[in-house]
Amino acid sequence: MTLYFLESSALAKLFVAEVGSDRLVALIEPLPAAQKLVSSLGPVEVHSAIRRRERSGELTHDNASEALAILATESASMTEQTVNTPVIEAAKQMLDRHALRSLDAIQLASAWVARAVSGITDVVFVASDYVLLSAAQAEGFQIWDPEK
Repeated sequence: MTLYFLESSALAKLFVAEVGSDRLVALIEPLPAAQKLVSSLGPVEVHSAIRRRERSGELTHDNASEALAILATESASMTEQTVNTPVIEAAKQMLDRHALRSLDAIQLASAWVARAVSGITDVVFVASDYVLLSAAQAEGFQIWDPEK
């Protein structure tokens, strides 16, 4: 079974129309919930992105509210890797090995810990950030960018 770890830059594409949203929806929609994996940080980052777009006028209040409701429903049905002590320790290792921002290191560490705990080695790291995708590939993940 293949797991798809949806990092925040990709996860957001499921709730707000962006470049790559159509490709990501086509990939993710038919999958059972057990194959969709997120960090507990992911929904928080996406919630922030939606509110930021609302404040900037890119989204109306109604559109933002609808996106947030869908985010809550969909993320609740995905497998979630909690940001816990093993994830934080792995994130520190990611920061030592790769030029990542702190939240990106936590995202990658969440996928890394989830892969280790599940024993499933077929994990695709889905993101739209070149540096993060490069780090994920160096950590042995298959990678997929919905924008390409």
